Amino acid sequence: MFQRIAHLFRQLVIYGIGDAATSIVSLLLLRLFTRYLTPADYGAITLLLTVEAVTRILFRWGTDSSFMRLYYDCKGERDQQVLTSTIVWFLVVVDTVLLAAGFALAPFVGRYFFETNAHNDLVRLVIFNTYLTTFLFIPNSLLRIRERSVLFSVLTFAKSLGTIVARLILVVPFRMGVAGVVISDTVVTVALLVVMSRWLLPLLRPLFSRRILGEVLRFGLPRLPHALAHQAIAVSDRYLMAYFLTLRDIGLYGIGSTFGQALKLFFNGFEFAWAPFYFGAMHRPDAKSIYARLTTYVFGAVVLLAAGLSAVARDLVRLMAQPEFITASTVIPATAIGVVAQAIYQVTAIGLNITKQAKYFPIATTIGAVVSISLNLVLMPRFGLLGAAYANAASYSALTLVAGWFAHRVYPITYEWRRLALIAAAGIGSYGAAVLLVPPLRSAFAGLLLRGTIVTVLYPLALFASGALEPSEKERIVALFGLVRKASPEPVVQEDTSEMGGEILSGLVEYAGRGGEDTDEPRDPRPDPERFPGA
Repeated sequence: MFQRIAHLFRQLVIYGIGDAATSIVSLLLLRLFTRYLTPADYGAITLLLTVEAVTRILFRWGTDSSFMRLYYDCKGERDQQVLTSTIVWFLVVVDTVLLAAGFALAPFVGRYFFETNAHNDLVRLVIFNTYLTTFLFIPNSLLRIRERSVLFSVLTFAKSLGTIVARLILVVPFRMGVAGVVISDTVVTVALLVVMSRWLLPLLRPLFSRRILGEVLRFGLPRLPHALAHQAIAVSDRYLMAYFLTLRDIGLYGIGSTFGQALKLFFNGFEFAWAPFYFGAMHRPDAKSIYARLTTYVFGAVVLLAAGLSAVARDLVRLMAQPEFITASTVIPATAIGVVAQAIYQVTAIGLNITKQAKYFPIATTIGAVVSISLNLVLMPRFGLLGAAYANAASYSALTLVAGWFAHRVYPITYEWRRLALIAAAGIGSYGAAVLLVPPLRSAFAGLLLRGTIVTVLYPLALFASGALEPSEKERIVALFGLVRKASPEPVVQEDTSEMGGEILSGLVEYAGRGGEDTDEPRDPRPDPERFPGA
């Protein structure tokens, strides 16, 4: 079991490298971008991302999840060509009709969000860019299925780097503002389509199977309302913000959400490695034990990241953005809680995919959407940005609980509940200690360093002391530190040396949820390094 889990985490690290590098650069550039883009500009970008989030689901018709699942049933290259060609030709026809409808409706969308027609062309460009990205999910899925994780990361890095460079050119010297952001995304998408066609074209033939299309839609269409409801959980607050908040407040919320989801440095890479892994392991006799153990490890990782990020939230925004954006820090802890819930949903709902019981997804996501909309209507008018953030966390928690319950009915897995509870307690305790022990400091960097160090030290100590770790896991951790110490050069002691070398602690945070990439689940459309400049 340990070998298979280690293989998954190697894939996770490789998948995450491309995102991590470019996202760290984007985060460092945030202070520059916030000199040229106002909170209101970020508000406009946030609302345009809402348009993208909904149209992405409509353009794909659930075929992205169908392709990943049905590809494993193909018996040879001919079956793969029939599956791929059927999906592509279907999407070309129906999505071109949707694209024309989107162009016609752009003025209504623009007036709803912005109360003006000034952004109509940008709405159309966002819809067109989303139409183009629809055809990227097949080559992306092929790279994941074939475990070409290094190549995937290289392409991810190239895409992200191209987006950053294009935005720097159009936003900073050319001062194109929001338009520069949208145009940059579209240019990079076109370039990526050309590159990714190398993996799509060998499977694209003048073939079409009504039987295959029926199977694709039977698996995918039930996920369409699920995906729409999933996006309602993620972006319904944006629609309501148009009534209750100003464009500036929406921009601050967008920036805070970006920081709040920085822990997706881990989760984003996991998403890409996870689906091929659990589909590949589902016929093993010990599959359920592997899934249960991985749930514990995933929860342990995201709780640590969420606790650390929440503790340094205000320091991070002070360090990375202009002073007028400091209010954005208030939504980071609640957003981090929501991402923890998303991570648990990702690993506990797999039973519905394994058993092809996709009919339960719409029920779970609809309940989550109802919770989101209801709580936003109650909390947002009273608590503003913070109310929206906690409504989001509650809605994702509801989604995770309901979907997990359905998955347990069709594919029961015995999870390690005691260890999960101890991990949660360790996360809450280390966060509380970091917040209470360190007073407000004039230096944002000093505050970030001290609070981050406290969480990083206290969290694993709490796991060791509480018995959350098994003896074999403790032995591996101790052995790992032993190898690190052996690999380090022996210190040279010189006479008259009165000072010891200090340690340098560095913390890296990042948001990765690429809106343009695919997983077997709908993506959270919150701002990311490829969609939200400088974050």
